[in-house]
Amino acid sequence: MIIGVPKEIKTEEYRVGMVPAGVRLLVESGHRVLIEKGAGAGASIADREFQAAGADLVSSAAEVYGEAELVMKVKEPLPPEYDLLRPGLMLYTYLHLAPAPDLTAVLLEKDVIGIAYETIQLADGSLPLLIPMSEIAGRMAVQVGAHYLEKTAGGRGVLLGGVPGVYRGQVTVLGGGVVGTNAAKIAVGMGAMVTIVDIDQARLMALDDIFGSAITTLISNPDTIERSVRESHLVVGAVLVPGGRAPSLVTREMIAQMKPGTVIVDVAVDQGGCCDTCKPTTHDQPVFRVDEVIHYCVANMPGAVPRTSTFALTNVTIDYALKIANLGLKDGVEGDPALAKGVNIYRGHVTHEAVAKDLGYSYQPPEQVLGS
Repeated sequence: MIIGVPKEIKTEEYRVGMVPAGVRLLVESGHRVLIEKGAGAGASIADREFQAAGADLVSSAAEVYGEAELVMKVKEPLPPEYDLLRPGLMLYTYLHLAPAPDLTAVLLEKDVIGIAYETIQLADGSLPLLIPMSEIAGRMAVQVGAHYLEKTAGGRGVLLGGVPGVYRGQVTVLGGGVVGTNAAKIAVGMGAMVTIVDIDQARLMALDDIFGSAITTLISNPDTIERSVRESHLVVGAVLVPGGRAPSLVTREMIAQMKPGTVIVDVAVDQGGCCDTCKPTTHDQPVFRVDEVIHYCVANMPGAVPRTSTFALTNVTIDYALKIANLGLKDGVEGDPALAKGVNIYRGHVTHEAVAKDLGYSYQPPEQVLGS
């Protein structure tokens, strides 16, 4: 199989879809790998490193899309890339289709096969290709939140860890999954007062076992969310519905009750966001204000630490890439239910139930359309 890796074009997205070690594994399995020149520069990976691993360098994204059977990326295709899509092309990347009706329509029209990293799901419910980016985003959420709380960055002027004799900053984390747990680790490490809100009592019990008295756990309902948001200096949105749109938990009325200069970091923004006032931003213009509350809603947060992110991503994507390349998608899906859940679009059909439900399409199981 021919696997292609183009350069990412999203604003200040410096990650790349594969590292040289991944190239080597594919080449040694008998496949050909095309890398667009300069694709790894943002992650400090030189073209010569890809060549040494066995990749063929090509001069443009058009060559990658034109020759490759499987295109591996980091982020969803953007409008300048739409004309490069062609029938039968397999696109293996983060897609986040539930809040993206226009992109979904394009993928259906172009008759491509869309395999989404974020919906490949194991039997235990875990999302192995989302976990490393969620870990990074969770840790970054508190880091960037602490920065924007500084007065020089427009914030309230609060140090999360405080100092002896002064109240510490208050952090509320909405969602106790991978993002939320990692956000809590950093917030606790900084010395903040941390509250985690989640709908799952069993998860709260597990978090209590992990963090003990270093955090407060609360069951999620409108009352606890409203009170926690109102009293916080930093709110981290970390809720997730696999493949589906994130539920909106923080209302405009709640935002109006927050103190001026406090901060919201909505990590869920790439799935629509969990705050009514949030909208996607980019690394070059990461924040905006509503009612004097700073909103940080960058949809590709791990792109700011591209070297760490790229290596972490290849660690988890390469096994499925090898399965697709070695077996073909049909046999790969038949032998691996987790991979089957990753197939969101198949040649004009919506093949992920949550995406179909959120966007109003009929759902076709991937096994059914692949079999036909």
